[in-house]
Amino acid sequence: MFDLVTVGHLAIDQILTPKISTPEPTLGGPPTYVSLSARKLGAKVSMISKVGKDFPDKYVTWLKSNGVDLSGLKKVRDASTTRFLLSYGKGERQLQLKSRAPPISPEDVPSALRAKAVHVAPIANELPRSVIDKLRGLADILSLDPQGFVRRFDRQGNVKLGRWEENRILRQIDIYKSSFSEIKTATGLNDLQLAVQKIHSYGPRMVMVTRGLKGSTLFLDGELYEIPACKPRVVKDFTGAGDAFIGAFLAEYVQGKDAVWCACVGSAASSFVVESLGPTVFGEKKETYKRAAETYEKGLKRLTTQDRDKWRVHWLGKVAKGVKCSVVGCDKPAVRSLSNERVSSAGLNVGGGGRGRAYLCKPHYKEFKKETKKEKMLEKWRYRG
Repeated sequence: MFDLVTVGHLAIDQILTPKISTPEPTLGGPPTYVSLSARKLGAKVSMISKVGKDFPDKYVTWLKSNGVDLSGLKKVRDASTTRFLLSYGKGERQLQLKSRAPPISPEDVPSALRAKAVHVAPIANELPRSVIDKLRGLADILSLDPQGFVRRFDRQGNVKLGRWEENRILRQIDIYKSSFSEIKTATGLNDLQLAVQKIHSYGPRMVMVTRGLKGSTLFLDGELYEIPACKPRVVKDFTGAGDAFIGAFLAEYVQGKDAVWCACVGSAASSFVVESLGPTVFGEKKETYKRAAETYEKGLKRLTTQDRDKWRVHWLGKVAKGVKCSVVGCDKPAVRSLSNERVSSAGLNVGGGGRGRAYLCKPHYKEFKKETKKEKMLEKWRYRG
């Protein structure tokens, strides 16, 4: 079984920056960055992708030498590899699609495939819903970066973002990750919290939004976590930073580690990638963990001593705006988040079968504290008796 399989097109990128006027072709695409980022952390990785006859053999050799399984890579005769021209100026990057490989079909996905996590990462609308339907049955965790679904191409291949209405796909997804501009486009909402909650309402239980050097936002169990960005030594190229983030995140998450820590590791991994052009610099595991720990501490330092104690378990967490009380029949705004099991044991009817988290409004939180205080007194009395 693989720890992580990435599904989407490999690409050949030409990256143009103010300092690079004559770009050289470089290996790109989410399967490259996601796989290498996860592999550096010890994950067993593979990919399902298609390329054309123009895909260099040296790229295949290099990926294999870095521990990436390529049994799911298909080279198609009489076809071209997906190619992009990426231009970075003072604003956001501009993309131009130069060629596109054939779509990935359900037949390209081995029925015997087994993975702890599968990351769906289209870049040019190469994945039909039927592929995602099949993947759902082959992985414990299904993750999505919808960038290829929100891209629109004019006749010259220039890329603009457009609204994505395929909500049925989101019902299959466990973890959603995108950039801020992509989630705004996907939802039609400019407010980050509202956009995140809308995606969550369609199905994904975890939503992550990367915001470059501003850090990232993690939404889980109705709570928002602001993850600081790791500071790179130098910034040369942002290409693949988001893919490196999710690759490192999933490599940690499939081991059962806390989601906030996983996001810090993702932040650390992406900070290494931007230090060079293309997929050439990925921090070693020890280096990545060091930066991740620094990011974690940075987040703690933003909090008061009282807040640190309060959020010892749910670090940097807060109940998001719009979340309602979980008590049956109550629709007041929630102010606190607790385990479903603890709230149920206090006599409050929140459903959920004792799993997940429950959200309490101010009156029900007071009732919870009263009941738990009473229970502690009874336990104390029983002990003395």
